[in-house]
This record gives sequence, structure tokens and C-alpha cells, in this order.
Amino acid sequence: MTLSRRRLLQAAAALPAVTGCATAARPAATFEANWDSLIAGYRTPDWFRDAKLGIWSHWGPQCVPEFGDWYGRLMYVQGSPFHEHHLKTYGHPSQVGFMEIMNLWKAAAWDPEDLLDLYQAAGARYVMSMANHHDNLDMFDSPHPWNSLRVGPKRDIVGTWERAVRARGLRFGVSNHAAHAWHWWQTAYGYDAEGPRAGQRYDAYRLTKADGKGRWWEGLDPQELYTGPSFVPPDSLTSIAAMNAWHEARDGQWLETVPPRNPAFVASWARRQKALVDRYRPDMVYFDNYGLPLERHGLEATAYYYNASQAWRGELPVVNGKKLGPDQRRGIVETVERGFSEDLKPEPWQTDTCIGDWHYNRSRFTGHSYVPAAAVIQRLCDVVAKNGNLLLSIPQRGDGSIDADERAILRDMAAWVAVNGEAIFASRPWRRYGEGPTQVAAGMQNEGGARPWTAQDIRFTTRGGALYAIALDWPADGRLSIRSLGLTALEGRRVEAVRLLGAGAVSFIQTDEALTVTLPETRPVAFVPALKVLGPHLA
Repeated sequence: MTLSRRRLLQAAAALPAVTGCATAARPAATFEANWDSLIAGYRTPDWFRDAKLGIWSHWGPQCVPEFGDWYGRLMYVQGSPFHEHHLKTYGHPSQVGFMEIMNLWKAAAWDPEDLLDLYQAAGARYVMSMANHHDNLDMFDSPHPWNSLRVGPKRDIVGTWERAVRARGLRFGVSNHAAHAWHWWQTAYGYDAEGPRAGQRYDAYRLTKADGKGRWWEGLDPQELYTGPSFVPPDSLTSIAAMNAWHEARDGQWLETVPPRNPAFVASWARRQKALVDRYRPDMVYFDNYGLPLERHGLEATAYYYNASQAWRGELPVVNGKKLGPDQRRGIVETVERGFSEDLKPEPWQTDTCIGDWHYNRSRFTGHSYVPAAAVIQRLCDVVAKNGNLLLSIPQRGDGSIDADERAILRDMAAWVAVNGEAIFASRPWRRYGEGPTQVAAGMQNEGGARPWTAQDIRFTTRGGALYAIALDWPADGRLSIRSLGLTALEGRRVEAVRLLGAGAVSFIQTDEALTVTLPETRPVAFVPALKVLGPHLA
């Protein structure tokens, strides 16, 4: 064991235990496949509320080109950078389609134990393995023939993660994105509208199971992978703009409906989802869907999973969905992709985001453009103060490894967590999430417009009778003034002591208007100082 690895493990061991709040025993609910039943019987498990931080292995064959998100769909879009990259690197998609990229995925440098050392030291209390993406390859022992035991690495990716994660006492999750494959893959049935190969259909349009005889994919049907033609562009499109407009109007939408005229796809999805939860018994399932996938089929899958989890381990699991209505947020746990909550939410929730692209993009490394650790920790503190969790993706290369910049980010997170973890893990929100000038807009996919946090942006948590006040930046003058902890705001309750985590007691003055704290010149952590504020009835 290297010295750096030993230090990471020591840091992980030093984190405060996640014990949570005692939960009164109550009879297990029996769930039916409708929202009313889910809402009436569900309660978010305390382990999730305690955990606060998860790491997501959002990894699969689309990481092989190291060119970013949605490579499988966009390599078939003439005029896109993905199409140009594919032509130069692999060949024309009529001859070298994405199924050939799947076969190049070997996971040769994947070391789950090494990655888990980093994840655990950085504070991860749950780890999620992607079970499939919109490219429709299952990365587990699946009834779907296109799976990672037969294609690519010839390994059970989900099962390997599950065993390693459970051995460390962490919670384990899986993500299922395949409900969108039926419309996402329709570009693979198209063709170049312009140029020397104009009109020549891509591989999905022409390949059948019989074509695999004597080849690496013998016995597999490409139509089961590409899902079959639902929106096939006509032969008459003669410009890139016309082809793009045709796809945008049909399969370019984020569709949650059952595919028309393709009952086999839905039946396959349901079998695969059931096999996924039965074989790995995850604590958590992330559906990449608005609400639940495929109408009643998502409801059936969720009700089955809730009932099965209670039978397996006597507790309810977590199911994630996006863009939920107010009532739906009580039946499953909402996840906000690359977005924020503007206020303290009544139900536990999650934001899922990434330090780079969801699928590995080499330019993020060469350009050193990942989200830095300081910004990740700021985000964690904001989310936790608002009753949420952070699910963070650290993109893996096609071979399964992560790069030097990503390792540095995880180590910087670990350094912060080792000092300040008690303010985060097993905490609960205070009466208000915080204060400060920087406002965020609620909703998904809005990270890019967020303004930088300042030292005046304070976030509050509570744990074990203590109140924690976390400044999202270090004040330039070393002084923090917190209006929410003034005598007026606290209705006369007095602060008796203030400690800077990692440093000890600090001087303070509490007036009617604010609590003003003077921080030491030597910083115990590089960013985001956390104060432990003590006094009767503060928390």
C-alpha cells in the first residue's frame, strides 16, 4: 500500500459516524403500481438523509472515444463534431457503427478498490454504478443479450461494483437510463444527407442477426441493441439542415411515453429492471426520467422494488426521478440534474452533477477545465443546508481509470471532509438554510448561469445539538458577520461559544444585529470554513 493510499484510508476512517435519527418501528406498507399508493406509504430512509454525498460511476462504452456526452447518438448526426471525430478516428458510421465502439470497451485499467479509496476518503457514503445508458447496453448480468458479460469487457460491471461497495459498509445504487433508447437511437437509422456517401444508410438500418455470422457479435441481433426503426428518415432529405430538422421534430424530444408499435422494447425494459434489482438488491435506483419511466411500467417497477426491498432488508429504498410534482416528491425522491433548489425543501431530495462531462471528455483534462474541489464543496454545503444530497460523477476514461486532475480534486475534497465532515454527515437542516447575497434559480440544467459564492453566503446545518454555520468562501478581512445569529434573529438566545472546525475556539461578538466572528490567520482548510456554534436552544 502506498503512503498516499494509506493517508486516504486514514482520512476516511476519521470521518464522523453516520448514525442518523432513531426511526420508530411501523408496519411495512404494501405498495401498488399507482402514485396514490407510493405517496401514502413511502418515507425516505434515514440512511439517505444521513449520507449526504454519493459518487456516481457514470461509465460505459460512450467513454471509449473520450469525446464527451451522447457520443452514440451524435456520431450519426452529420455536421456535428462527433460525426467528424468518428470519421477521422474510426471510419464512416455506415461501416463502423457504435456497436463496434462497444466492442472496443475493455475496461483494462479499471481498479474499483483504488477508486473506492479515493471516493470514501472524499466523503462518499453511497456509490452508484450506471447499469445502462441510452445506448442500450446493460452493464450487468442481464436477460438482455447486449450486456457487458458478452460484449466489450466481458465482465459484470454492476456486480463488481456492488461487491466492492458493500464490503466497505457503503450503500449501493444503480442508474437505469435505457427507457429512452427507443427514440435516442433513431439517428443510427439515418444517413449522410450531403457529401460522397449521401444516402448511404448507417449500420443500424442495414444490419441483421444473420450478418453476425463469423464475426465478434455472432448470435446477437443489432436490432435489439438499436431498438428497431421507429422514426426512419425518408430518402428525400438532401441537406444536413433538413435531416437535423426531421430528427428534432420526431426523435429529438425527451420522450417518456411508451413507444408506439414496439411492445417488445417495453417488455424487455421491464424484465431487465426486475433482474437488476433482484440480482443486486440495490439501496437506490436512479431513473433518468421525468417522473417515472414508460408510464405504468415505471410505476410497476417502483412498487415491486419497494415491496421487494422491505422483504430483503426490512427497509424502503430510494428511487430517483426528475421534474416531480409536489405530491410525487412524497412518493419517490426528486433528483435535480445539474441544478439547484432556491430554498429549503420539505422533502429530502438530491442534485446530481458532474465535475466535467457525464461521459469522459479528454479535453477537460488537457484544458484543466474540471469543476474544482472548492466549488464541489460549496455545492455540497448549499444542497445539504436545503435538505438535500449531492450525487457527484467523476468521469472515468474508457479503460476505467481517472486522470490526475480528477484524483487531485478528490484528494482536495478529502482534506476538507476530514476537518469539516461533522457539519455535513448525519446533519439536518436548521430553521433556515442560510443567508447571503448570492441567489440561485431553481430547476435543472442551470449550473452555467450561477454566480460565484461569497464569504457573505452562509449555510446552516444542525447535528447533535450543535448549530453549524458554513461560509462558502473565506472573508478577505478574516471576519464573518452572520445576521441570522444576532440576538434579534435568535429572539434573545445567546451564543456561548464558537469553534472553527480544525482550529478550535475563536473570538466573537453577538449583538442585536449579528454574530461577528474573527477567524485566525492560519487556515485549517484551503476553502469553505465551518463554524460550530454552541448555546442553549440554538439548534
